[in-house]
Amino acid sequence: MGDIYSAKTYGARPIGFGRRLGLVVVDFQRGFIDSRFRMGGSPLVGRAVENTARLLQVARARGVPVASCYVAYPNGRGAPHWKVAAVTEDLIEGSEAAQLDPRTGDPSYDYVFPKPGASAFFATPLASFLTTKGVDTVAVAGCVTSGCVRATVVDSFQYGFRTMLIDDCCGDQEPQPHQDTLRDVGRRYADIVTADEIIRYMMANR
Repeated sequence: MGDIYSAKTYGARPIGFGRRLGLVVVDFQRGFIDSRFRMGGSPLVGRAVENTARLLQVARARGVPVASCYVAYPNGRGAPHWKVAAVTEDLIEGSEAAQLDPRTGDPSYDYVFPKPGASAFFATPLASFLTTKGVDTVAVAGCVTSGCVRATVVDSFQYGFRTMLIDDCCGDQEPQPHQDTLRDVGRRYADIVTADEIIRYMMANR
């Protein structure tokens, strides 16, 4: 039996790269990575951090714009109505949980900024930063795939950027939500790519 989505033309058109690539790294902060924190310790997120570190080394050497965001609030009262208790209780400005993982975050190069909600674009200057850098193609890495990464991909699409979701540079708490998200946004909004594909593109293009 065929895929009903394919029969209805979902995923029929690849997005492809445009003129200039930019990388957006979503929430690779200690609270989502380090097993000492309630939301941390996922093997998929750990894999994603390692692959993203390798990707970013090439990106920075090639002069590719990189934006790295994190979630943090002055206190729980300043947060939206999250259903995840650890977000509002642990991710406090200035806390260790809010710090970017040093394997991926480089404030000396990256545009680093906090975000108040799920998407890296919502109520942040990210779209303006990418536009001023001449970016028309956004490749997204980060965590978690089914939450803030997905929201960022959808908003990237809605801002008119060609959008790539980097499979092995994203992670979730379990494999199934990760795969479900790849399948769904790959039908609608973004190309699903790998770190090696992005690296090959960067090496071939300035």
